[in-house]
Amino acid sequence: MPQIPLFWLHLNSTAVTDAQLATEAKRRAYIVLNAWEGALISKLKAANPSVQVFVYKDLSSTRSYACHNGVDDAQLPTGIGYCDASRNHPEWFLLSPAGQRLQYSGYSGHWQMDIGNVAYQNAWADAVISASKASGFDGVLMDNALFSCATYHDNVCPARYPTDASIQTAYKAMFANTRAKFTSAGLKTVANLANARLYAGGWNAYTTNLDGGFDEWWLTFSDTNRLPEYSEGWSRQLAEISANEARGKITWVQPHFSDSAQAPFRYALASFLMVSGPRSAFSPVARTDGYGDPPQWRSEYTWRLGAPSGSYRAIATNLFRRDFACGMVLVNANPAGAATSTVPLGGTYTDEAGRTVTSVRLAGTSGSILRRSC
Repeated sequence: MPQIPLFWLHLNSTAVTDAQLATEAKRRAYIVLNAWEGALISKLKAANPSVQVFVYKDLSSTRSYACHNGVDDAQLPTGIGYCDASRNHPEWFLLSPAGQRLQYSGYSGHWQMDIGNVAYQNAWADAVISASKASGFDGVLMDNALFSCATYHDNVCPARYPTDASIQTAYKAMFANTRAKFTSAGLKTVANLANARLYAGGWNAYTTNLDGGFDEWWLTFSDTNRLPEYSEGWSRQLAEISANEARGKITWVQPHFSDSAQAPFRYALASFLMVSGPRSAFSPVARTDGYGDPPQWRSEYTWRLGAPSGSYRAIATNLFRRDFACGMVLVNANPAGAATSTVPLGGTYTDEAGRTVTSVRLAGTSGSILRRSC
């Protein structure tokens, strides 16, 4: 069983076996499914009654590909069906300054909706709650809680929200206005807050009226592109977790790197362990939107580090350490290419390769997870 809370986004409708569901239910604290996969919930719960199963719903768009012959699909990836909205509520579609509906660049059939419109907010929440409760989901992953007005259409903001501040106000209003509905229904809410680190206070402002946040691009963006420490960097993303833990909220973080890459995995996992708690969960992804099979299983997830001895601390410039009863984690958050640091451990530990060590050498944007007998 893992010692680190994990999650799985199964959003590409790939085939799964009963054996796979039973295995992953025991490995994951949270699993996210599409609305049309509700039949999998009972199988997951049979294997692990504690697993929390969320449904994917896009906050910000309706999808024309989910309408056939003028009729919206019974189970939607969004809250509102495209054909129904187009016929009955064309005012819910956001428009460009030229008066055209806004389709997401790179995502054909995704049409941006007015999340600041109170009627849309209520209709979205009511539809999502009704469908989610009927299927037996525990919560909702609200995708695309955006911070930039030009997201998905570069250099073009909706006419109604011409600035980042204006669209952020609309999202905060949607979360505040629908909070009581989801709470009353007993559904937990986690929103995808990608790029929150670029907006001071943005993460906490959005999660105030949510049960948690998901950072889709957390700390490592590829095998070679890792976020170092700076004003909008390493500590800003770790603060997402620590702020949520302090407020009793959920945090899911998703670093990006290939399955064979060790250095970005260790950097991300060691950084996660600097601040993680019982409500935080970790899940790498090997490629953008690669939400099919479960993320690769790694032996480090079963390591027993024990209880933390306190908060993480700096031991040199952008070099951080956190001690546990049965180990420690180290992170060098200086940029890639910075001088390698040798860190004396003050005792004997076992490194990731199973070697006995008393010191560790860390390059920039690297990390280490160390164990000791206890």
